[in-house]
Amino acid sequence: MNEKRAGRSPGPREFIALFALITSLTALTIDTMLPALAAIGRDFGVEDPRDTQMIVSIMVLGMMVGELFFGSLADALGRKNAIMIGLAIYAAGTLMTLFSSSMEILLAGRFVQGIGVSGPKIASRAILRDRFEGDALARIGSFIFMIFILVPMAAPAIGTILIIFWHWRSIFLLFLILAATCALWLGIRQPETLPPERRIPLSLHVQAGNLLQILRLPDVVAQAVALGFIFGAMLSFISMAPTLFLELYGIEEMFAAWFALLAFGIGIASFINGHVVRRFGAATLVWISLSAAVAISAIGLIFVIGGGGQLPFFGFVGLFFCLFLCIGSLFGNITALAMQPLGRIAGMGASFVSALSSLVSGLFAMASGRFYDGTLLPVTTAMLLALTIAALLFAFARRRVRRRDAVSG
Repeated sequence: MNEKRAGRSPGPREFIALFALITSLTALTIDTMLPALAAIGRDFGVEDPRDTQMIVSIMVLGMMVGELFFGSLADALGRKNAIMIGLAIYAAGTLMTLFSSSMEILLAGRFVQGIGVSGPKIASRAILRDRFEGDALARIGSFIFMIFILVPMAAPAIGTILIIFWHWRSIFLLFLILAATCALWLGIRQPETLPPERRIPLSLHVQAGNLLQILRLPDVVAQAVALGFIFGAMLSFISMAPTLFLELYGIEEMFAAWFALLAFGIGIASFINGHVVRRFGAATLVWISLSAAVAISAIGLIFVIGGGGQLPFFGFVGLFFCLFLCIGSLFGNITALAMQPLGRIAGMGASFVSALSSLVSGLFAMASGRFYDGTLLPVTTAMLLALTIAALLFAFARRRVRRRDAVSG
C-alpha cells in the first residue's frame, strides 16, 4: 500500500464528501438490505420474520469484532492502510453474500462485511481526530454525518429498485462498486494524517497499556456505552421497520419513501447541530436532545399502551420522526466528547468507543427484536429503556469530566 502523500489535499467540501461516503458504507450496508429481508426469507425458506432481522444485527456484531483490531492497525500502519485493509475484507464478505446458497452462508458473509466495514469506520474517525478537536471536531462530524444520513435515506429506495428490476443479490454488486469507489478516491486524493514517527508498533504490551489508559477514564467508557444504547434504540426500530410497516399498516411498496422521511429527521438535526455546536457546546446540545428524546419516547409509549399496542399510521410516523430528530445530533456530539481526551491514541480510542458501542447496540437490538409480538409495544419500550439508560450514563460521564477538570485546573 502506497505510503506517499497525495500531491494536493482535498478541500473542505471534498474532504467532507469523501468521508461522508466512507462512513456511509455502514448505513448503506444495513439500510439497502431492509426491502430485501422478505425476499431473502422466501428464497431461503425462512418463515419467522424475527430470523431475517438477524441479517441486520449479525453485521453489527461483526463490526464489533473488527473494531477491536482496527484501532491498533490504524495507529500502527497508518489511517489509510487500515481503511484499505477494511475495504478488502468488506469486499470478501460481500462476495460471500453475493454467491450464498443458504441463509447460514449469507449471515456468515454479513458478519465478515461487518468486520471489514469497521476499518473505514474506525480509521476515518482517527483521521478526523488527527485534524480537528473539541467543538470543531463535533462541527465537522455533524456535517459529515448530515451527508452520511442523506445517502442512506435513499438506500431502501435503491434496494427496492434493484429488487424490482433485477434481484436482491444485485444489492451486493452495488456494495462492491461503492467499496472500489472509496478505495480509489481515498488512495488518490487523501494524504496520510499519521506520519511514521508517530505510529505505535503492534505490540501486545503497548496495546494493553493503551487500553488500560482508556479504561482509567470512566467518562469515556460511560459515553461509549451510552452511544451503544442510543444506536441500539435506533437499530431496534430499523430491524423491525419493514415488518412493522407491512404487518401493522399494510405498506410494502412505499416503505422506502416513509423510511426516507424518518431518516430526514436525522439529517435535519445534524445540519442544525453543525451550525450551533460552536455556540452552545456539544455537551449542552446532547443534554437538550437526550432530554427531549426521553420525554417523547415516554409520551409515545403511553399512547401505545392506551391504544392497545397500536397507533394511527401518522401518529406512528410522527412519533419516530420526532425521535430521529432528537437522536440525529447525538452520535457526532457524544463521539467527539468521548474522543476528546484520547488524542495521542486516537486509533485505539476510536476502536474502543466503536467496539463497545457496537457490542451494546447489537446485543440490545437482537434482544429487543425477539420480543416482537405484532404490536408497537416492544419497539417503543426498547426506545424509552435505551434512551433513559443513555441519559443516566451521560450524566455520570459529565460529572466525572467536571471532577477531572477541577483537579487538573
